Amino acid sequence: MQILITGGGGFIGAWLARRLAGDGHRLRVFESVERSAQFNGIVGAAAASVEWRIGDIADGQAVRAAAEGCDGIVHLAGVLTPACKADPVRGAMINLVGTLNVFNAAQALGIRRIVYTSSAGVYGPDDETTPRPITHYGAFKLACEGSARAYWEDHGIASIGFRPYIVYGYGRETGLTAGPSLACRAAARGETYIIPYIGTAGLVFVDDVVAAYYAALRREPHGAHVFNLPGEVVSNDDVVAAVRDVVPDAKIGIDGPVLPFAEDVGEGDLRRALPGLPLTSLRDGIRRTIELYRAAP
Repeated sequence: MQILITGGGGFIGAWLARRLAGDGHRLRVFESVERSAQFNGIVGAAAASVEWRIGDIADGQAVRAAAEGCDGIVHLAGVLTPACKADPVRGAMINLVGTLNVFNAAQALGIRRIVYTSSAGVYGPDDETTPRPITHYGAFKLACEGSARAYWEDHGIASIGFRPYIVYGYGRETGLTAGPSLACRAAARGETYIIPYIGTAGLVFVDDVVAAYYAALRREPHGAHVFNLPGEVVSNDDVVAAVRDVVPDAKIGIDGPVLPFAEDVGEGDLRRALPGLPLTSLRDGIRRTIELYRAAP
């Protein structure tokens, strides 16, 4: 298949590109910036075959042009909680209008495979079952889910959305919840690091996220679906312990605000809809992340 990955130059996009290219799919990345050395390093030799389009996800014409000739779209483009808080209008243009542009492009071009990123941020801090966000980021993501349902009802465009909780692994280096990944990087380098938030949350290893997106992309869904990707629910003390299992003298601390969303959102129907997905343990994921940082140039 020819696959468009919006926001494909980021952390999850690079690991997904590695998986898709390794299985022989043709890839086009739509990004706002040039490809990075980190993208090339994660994807490896196949990075040279990835077509790169630079543009703004809020520009509907640019999104449609990027989607021309594609069989499916994986929509990853977005900005995280701090950016949405700092500039809610720009956050809405990227996260919500950008998603509408993806669905409009699919409608115009007859693309019937859409996999997109929502977030566990749609849940507020006090309700683990009913989405009730208290951040602009979570509100925009929840609106995207509603719009996906509207595109199915109005135009028959099917989709699968995912609500990853805290995704970690080699290359996750931006955003408040990059803390576990940055702790692994610091431990691998012998540096001191403070995880900048307090609390318990679901941590999902990037390989598991990629496996879910890939499984969804290979399906021909009927309807507009959304699934939680919570991974393993752990505390930051558990993260530090897992890091110190690999690097006993790691200088990792914890400080900062409590996360503004629920601790355990559960998997729901994820594995019934997409059977066979992996579930990497925290200790194995942390070990693999540290090993990759140790091996990095």
